[in-house]
Amino acid sequence: MKVLVIGGGAREHALCRSLSLDSDVSALYCAPGNAGIAEVAELRPVDALDGGAVAALATELQAELVVVGPEAPLVAGVADAVRAAGIPVFGPSAEAAQLEGSKAFAKDVMAAAGVPTARSYVCTTPEEVDEALDAFGAPYVVKDDGLAAGKGVVVTEDLAAARAHALGCDRVVIEEYLDGPEVSLFAITDGVTVVPLQPAQDFKRALDGDEGPNTGGMGAYSPLPWADPKLVDEVMELVLQPTVDELRRRGTPFSGLLYAGLAITSRGTRVIEFNARFGDPETQVVLARLRTPLAGVLLGAAKGTLDAVPPLVWREDAAVTVVIASHNYPETPRTGDPIEGLAEVAAEDGPDAYVLHAGTRHEGDAVVSAGGRVLSVTATGSDLAQAREKAYKAVARIRLDGSQHRTDIAAKAAEGR
Repeated sequence: MKVLVIGGGAREHALCRSLSLDSDVSALYCAPGNAGIAEVAELRPVDALDGGAVAALATELQAELVVVGPEAPLVAGVADAVRAAGIPVFGPSAEAAQLEGSKAFAKDVMAAAGVPTARSYVCTTPEEVDEALDAFGAPYVVKDDGLAAGKGVVVTEDLAAARAHALGCDRVVIEEYLDGPEVSLFAITDGVTVVPLQPAQDFKRALDGDEGPNTGGMGAYSPLPWADPKLVDEVMELVLQPTVDELRRRGTPFSGLLYAGLAITSRGTRVIEFNARFGDPETQVVLARLRTPLAGVLLGAAKGTLDAVPPLVWREDAAVTVVIASHNYPETPRTGDPIEGLAEVAAEDGPDAYVLHAGTRHEGDAVVSAGGRVLSVTATGSDLAQAREKAYKAVARIRLDGSQHRTDIAAKAAEGR
């Protein structure tokens, strides 16, 4: 099977790594890719937001499966263009991807499907913003309605900060604060059948102890030893299947990866948000634990035959990933700094620990930073404590001037908390 992956972040590197280990994959391409993905897939240049260009590239390569990684191309309709070219594609249509592209749309779908979520208001004027903030009180939860690369949400006790964020958006969703730990659960679906993956927990704040600004994610781990063993079944019944059924009922079936961001509150499980693609950095730890070859599962979703795919098989191992970010991330990250130590990780720590590239590029023979989140160091171990130890041992080998990373990824869970 010839597979083309669209994107160039750590999520796409994790996908390409898994696909490269699949014996059913005869040729693997990634567009546009990054310096790390080049080690496991052939890179091709493309504008990932141009559906016509992506479809033309897939046709040229005679791709038998296209996997659209990032949210922006999905919302832009890239999957639609590839489908129109007659090529199986893993990723929802532009209409179905509004589940991530518009938080107001997602709230409407959840209301119709009876999915438990936070009470909310959609606001477009300063008066509506003030009324909503007053109705819910602190802590204030303000979400840009559109895509914001994981940084469109503000959770704060500061009324002025909440109001400023709201007024800086064309349309916002203001909602009640949900207490309790957050969990990410992915599901692969063909629009009818829904296959859940293993839950993970990520860390959105930039600094240790969940301090600092929101980011796209600074690390993640799986499994969740503290979670209720019935969590996946509960979320399937209350959230994932009803959402997929509702979208199909509306005539906009969702095919691809449905990501539910959840809060385990004192009143039960509630949906914080939906994403329409694999999440980063959770993908890194979830795929590290998946034993089933990936290509056949994604192709089943793309072709509408997911019900014929055998049950997924998972490793018992735990996985931890730690994001290394560039200087001054997430505000104005510095780029162009050389990255050293990558070969040392491969030589000394592999295969239990490895580096997935996010914001990197080649500059001559050197690999340099090219974004805010630069690398994702992923490790597996017999339990979370061992996986953490291996991940941070590998992190210590990486040298990137001014870089930052959290030191507490999975620390509480590893201690049984």
